[in-house]
Amino acid sequence: MAENDGRLRDTPVQWKVVSSETPFTGNKTSVRTDRVVMPDGSAATRDYQVHPGSVAVLALDERDRVLVLNQYRHPVRHKLWEIPAGLLDVPGENPLAAARRELYEEAHVKAGDWRVLVDLYSSPGGTDEAIRIFLARGLSEADGERFAAEEEEADMEVARVPLADLVRGVLAGDLHNNCLASGVLALSAARAGGPAGLDALRPAEAPWPARPFRA
Repeated sequence: MAENDGRLRDTPVQWKVVSSETPFTGNKTSVRTDRVVMPDGSAATRDYQVHPGSVAVLALDERDRVLVLNQYRHPVRHKLWEIPAGLLDVPGENPLAAARRELYEEAHVKAGDWRVLVDLYSSPGGTDEAIRIFLARGLSEADGERFAAEEEEADMEVARVPLADLVRGVLAGDLHNNCLASGVLALSAARAGGPAGLDALRPAEAPWPARPFRA
């Protein structure tokens, strides 16, 4: 609903849960079944994935190119072009620290300037996963040895693609990864948003109510 300043904001609300069970627990996520009281007093069952949360990094270089990865994703039977991303594996983990780690591990790159680009829920009808996408600029090669890639990441291709090409690919239906699509479109919108441009983006340590963290 609209607040006094005219902005729309999502509102924290919790309907009564009369029972809850976890029929499946995996390595990083689980499935929960809740019985929830509806507004008319009836109860309905809701199954959803319980997720620790994720971070992603839209890394933009001095030539206006975005660092992207090509990785196999088994559930959709595709190799997708994506931006670096990973799970918040440690409860209360600082998202910026996790994002820096993912950029290093997946691309052996570090960044000098970090901003929050956009926060989102990946699929709120089926999972509680929250994602924070960072904008990283001032890119350079990371120090030390490269991270040893395993499993799907062992076959991963890394490239740098002009931002405008990625926007066209998303709108043409050629690129489907949610973090890549949300990130490049949000970056384009931020640039068009006024004279402050990217400097108006939130600082990298901005609060994240969906996944509170230690500063």
